[in-house]
Amino acid sequence: MSQADDHQGTRRDFLYYATGGAAAVTAGVAVWPLVDQMNPSADVKALSSIRVDISGVEVGSQITVKWLGKPVFIRRRTEEEIAAARADDDAALPDDKARNANVDASLSAADENRSMDEAGEWLVMMGVCTHLGCVPLGDGAGDFGGWYCPCHGSHYDASGRIRRGPAPENLPVPVAEFVDETTIKLG
Repeated sequence: MSQADDHQGTRRDFLYYATGGAAAVTAGVAVWPLVDQMNPSADVKALSSIRVDISGVEVGSQITVKWLGKPVFIRRRTEEEIAAARADDDAALPDDKARNANVDASLSAADENRSMDEAGEWLVMMGVCTHLGCVPLGDGAGDFGGWYCPCHGSHYDASGRIRRGPAPENLPVPVAEFVDETTIKLG
């Protein structure tokens, strides 16, 4: 083998590697936008966690905020509403996970597990009916003093538990916590 043949072999190897490298970079550049589009958009990232000022919420009233594109009910309950909700803890509830031995007791539908504070004054829940996604009416609506979905007749009690109607589950309780005395963080 001559020295010229050896030189041609290394040039050929270089061209193969350079072409393969260029092809890999081109494939990466072509595929990256497809992968990047699967990331959440900036507005979704910004709304993944919000803080809500509750300083203006009077006892016996509620506010509705939008979080992750869905309404969230934040209710400051009266002593009567808390007492009614806690009295219904022993009622036959269609979605009472506590009666299922295979489910953690912390997931129970008991009012103390659904309210944010120990006194039960603050109740935060998703404002979407679990039947077909309608927004229930509040302020003591329905037969149980809570929320009522007029679309198909689901009645929720003062703790957001389904009591009558086609809805299969209670109004969901989102991840929420007090940041300070007048601010609740959702998410």
